[in-house]
Order: sequence, then structure tokens, then C-alpha cells
Amino acid sequence: MRMRQKPKMFNVVNIATTKFFNIQSMDIEFSNGEKRQYERLKPSGEGAVLVIPMLDDDTVLMIYEYSGGTHRYELALTKGKIDAGESPIEAANRELIEEIGYGARQLSFVKTMTLAPGYQSNFTHVILAQDLYEDSAQGDEPEPLEVVKHKLSDLEQLVYNQDLTEARTIAALYMAKEIIKNQ
Repeated sequence: MRMRQKPKMFNVVNIATTKFFNIQSMDIEFSNGEKRQYERLKPSGEGAVLVIPMLDDDTVLMIYEYSGGTHRYELALTKGKIDAGESPIEAANRELIEEIGYGARQLSFVKTMTLAPGYQSNFTHVILAQDLYEDSAQGDEPEPLEVVKHKLSDLEQLVYNQDLTEARTIAALYMAKEIIKNQ
């Protein structure tokens, strides 16, 4: 089996910057000598968390949140950016408290995911939240979020809900169902 050798990256240049992203151009040279120019979205910050808040072993709390990319309300799991100096676990609990009005006594790292890694360099840390308790704090949401309950036992029907299109949420729900089954 051949060992993968990462290409050399040079001439990394920010070609556009917004408050959320840097668009970068970079020259790449592969181990076979081939050269290409790539572009990527490089978010500022420490990455993000996606939280699976379990009210009990079958009931997951989800939210309806306005999504600018699709210009509609999407059904999803709690998520948000990791603040400077915060661990993914700390960010997960903060986002839970701000978005759904619960904290968690048990937070478990599940997996780090990417979204479109061919041109995006953001990482999302998936966290399972169990043993929830009521708590609230002011977040950065422009409007109150609608919190809804769904059953993992109905996951096969839930993933076909027309309001649930976000792939990270769908993958995280399947992982949570398997983890909880094996606890």
C-alpha cells in the first residue's frame, strides 16, 4: 500500500474577507510534480459545535432556525461557533443554554466532521448531551428559536422530513441513536 504524501502548499493569499470567512487562494504541488491552484473558504475562529440534546434515551430536542443559505426555516440540532478560549464541550453547553434553555450534566465528544472539505476548512465537533437540566442565557440569535421534540425511534421517518436537510444533523442523529443503544 502506498503512503499518502500531503502536497506542498505555498502562496496562500486571502483574496476576499467577510466577517465570517476568508476566501483564500493557494498553490499546491503534489508529490508527482503536478501543480494546481485551489481556493478555499477559511472561517475565522476555533471551529463549531453541533449538539445532540437528549431529553431521555429516545427524545431529542431540535430547533427550527432561519438559514440564510436556503432562505427558509430549517429543522436542525443546536449548533454554534466555539468562542476563543473555549473547549468544544464548553461551547456545546453554552449553545444549549442559549438556544434551547437546557444545560447538560453529561457531555460526550462523538466525532469531528467537515462539510465540503474540498473547498471549506471548517471543522464541526459533534457532542452528545445527556442528563439535561433547565437553564437559560441570552444568546446571539436574532429571534427566539422554536424548540421541538423528536424521537430517535422514529429516525427513519424524521430524516425524510422536508424541513430537515442539513447533512451534519442527519449524520449526528444516526450516531446518537447507535451510541445510546450501546450504552
